[in-house]
Amino acid sequence: MANVSLKQIRKSYDGKHDVLAGIDLEIQHGEFAVLVGPSGCGKSTLLRMLCGLEAISGGELAIGAQVVNDLPPSERGIAMVFQSYALYPHMTVYRNMAFGLKIAGEDKQAIARRVKHAAAILKIDHLLERLPRELSGGQRQRVAIGRAIVREPKLFLFDEPLSNLDAALRVQTRLEIAKLHRQLGATIVYVTHDQVEAMTLGDKIVVMNEGHIQQAGTPLELYQQPANLFVATFIGSPKMNLFGATVSGVDADSLRLQLASGQEVRADVDGALARIGDAVTVGLRAEHIAEDGLGGASFSGVVNIVEHLGEANYIYLTLQNGQDLVVRGDGNQPVRLGAALTVSAASSAFHVFDASGRALRRRKPGNMLSSKQALAA
Repeated sequence: MANVSLKQIRKSYDGKHDVLAGIDLEIQHGEFAVLVGPSGCGKSTLLRMLCGLEAISGGELAIGAQVVNDLPPSERGIAMVFQSYALYPHMTVYRNMAFGLKIAGEDKQAIARRVKHAAAILKIDHLLERLPRELSGGQRQRVAIGRAIVREPKLFLFDEPLSNLDAALRVQTRLEIAKLHRQLGATIVYVTHDQVEAMTLGDKIVVMNEGHIQQAGTPLELYQQPANLFVATFIGSPKMNLFGATVSGVDADSLRLQLASGQEVRADVDGALARIGDAVTVGLRAEHIAEDGLGGASFSGVVNIVEHLGEANYIYLTLQNGQDLVVRGDGNQPVRLGAALTVSAASSAFHVFDASGRALRRRKPGNMLSSKQALAA
């Protein structure tokens, strides 16, 4: 396995407009890095440049100690799993997995050993004599992954490998990929538009938008300390609640903020760069709002919609000023449509973003994990 280094990587198809604009990224040996972002953000283009299917317009790409800008895919020591399974329909599972090794001139005994080992890891050793048409979608995807494993590459690349699977199979296969990473200790770069996949699989998540990296870090770092409004609203489901506000007071370790509704709230953020009168955006996640309405900043509204998820529900409130607020509630407690409800949030639960969308550093991000605990503290 190997580390991957990208320095000022650029991609332009016409020489004028950059699809990727100066990407700097370091992926460590054995790390599971997930590239995530909306359609058209450049994540798949970046993956194709890693594997050599797209030319690099500028910058330096190194795998291990070797700069690979001009190397063909076959000499980069990579293996790629595509969105489509791309299996040969006339070949058995065994022959599909062995084909690349056979073309490379590997010894038959070595091929058999590597195919059987990969098949055992993926629990498809009983399927080796079947044709692709005799397999389920999940089994086909495991064959495609097995074909990559047998090559024993320095780097695994996954391009939205679960997008063709149904919801239940996506969860199962996602867990299998996570286990596979632990077993192999592999360096993996994985592209997805699904933030749940990113949060559950990645050691490092790289959030991209419009050809730029917005933030790279661990799942918890991106969740607790988003660098800007884009990351804050992209990571987390449902989307973070946002309020327009004005800074009404600056204290040593917090800000006082007047919301557009006229209500004043306190946020535990570093206000060193804030000034009284600054226009800001305040963010509050649904899961950090307490239903009891006791202490902290209170919000009152009317229940419009309730999404029942079993162990939890999402309550959509319309506040007195007409703004919507989403609250994560206890799924065991009934909520009546049209009912009046008052909820609350601790000062540690608020995120604050300046006029440019940049986040102000949160003072105690750990406390926001439970508004009820923070309010009781």
